[in-house]
Amino acid sequence: MTLRFKGLLQHVVSAIDGVMIITYDLSERYALLNFRDWSENINLIEMKYVKIEGGKKLSSFIEPMKAQPSTLKAFDSPEWVFEIKWDGYRAIAEIQKSGNKLYSRNGLTFDKAYPAVFNALKVIQKEAILDGEIVVYDETGKPSFQKLQNYRSTDKYPIQFVVFDILRLQGKDLTSLTLLERKAILQKLLPKSDIIKFNDHVDGEGKQLWKELVRMDLEGMIAKKKASLYSHGKRSADWLKIKNIKTQEAIIVGYTSPKGLRNYFGSLILGVMDKKKLVCIGNVGTGFTEKNLKDIHSKLKTIERTTSPLDVPIKQTKDMFWVEPDLVCNITFSEITTDKIVRHPVFQGIRIDKGPKDVTLD
Repeated sequence: MTLRFKGLLQHVVSAIDGVMIITYDLSERYALLNFRDWSENINLIEMKYVKIEGGKKLSSFIEPMKAQPSTLKAFDSPEWVFEIKWDGYRAIAEIQKSGNKLYSRNGLTFDKAYPAVFNALKVIQKEAILDGEIVVYDETGKPSFQKLQNYRSTDKYPIQFVVFDILRLQGKDLTSLTLLERKAILQKLLPKSDIIKFNDHVDGEGKQLWKELVRMDLEGMIAKKKASLYSHGKRSADWLKIKNIKTQEAIIVGYTSPKGLRNYFGSLILGVMDKKKLVCIGNVGTGFTEKNLKDIHSKLKTIERTTSPLDVPIKQTKDMFWVEPDLVCNITFSEITTDKIVRHPVFQGIRIDKGPKDVTLD
């Protein structure tokens, strides 16, 4: 699939060589975003499936810097750069003489789950600590979180470690350098590889990149201040997460018990009508205020039932409570998986103009 658009990009951005390429043609003044045919342009990796939860929890690990969710629309600014938001697992790679490490943001090892990525780290000859995302691509060349989660030994989907930051090099702490200084060092460090890839960026022109990401239905982008320093484990407004958001109506079929400091309930269990059957599409646990938590909970208590209203059963846990499928709400989400579960749902409000029978998956 090739997309052309008129734009003002003044440099070449190679998000992934041979996979997703943005180029700028000075003669015709258009940028080209091209998903190439995987069968011709990249080796397909067959990996042994290992459940992520089977990984080893490290006693000591580095927590990565986090982007702050943003309600801002895409913007242009000479003080910012814009990167593709990859739909994968955040990962830290420690390359060291005593042995390499590859693990999740919460310290769960990835070496057994993604051996192709772990083994590819050997091409890096200097000691370093890298921050990036492990990504698996579907048949069209688009990042697929579900393919990553459900990797099996029979799968032959491309996998990559897209690296967007470097924290240390040869024992020297780089976190006090600016983002652009760190990325320049990172780009020089990474050798040519089909699996370990440098994550480039668009300089200053977020609107143009956003237009193409939306057109291709990618998850979104990360806006980063050029002068930003790296803050371990902190969520910073210097990095902004701008998602390509979609909306969906959903029937409330139940709720879960609250945890931590949350009052009233933890999440709402959601459903839709699919071929005249009420089916679950997941839970929503964010987007609530204290007031609507209380208001919704009081409504739910009046329509509680002892059995599930779902026509297609789901696994029930002790903290789940069922209600009559009378209430309809609005949510936003990033994508719907192939098994019809919403990802990154955010509660928007109760709808009073829709009946449950009118709610289907968009």
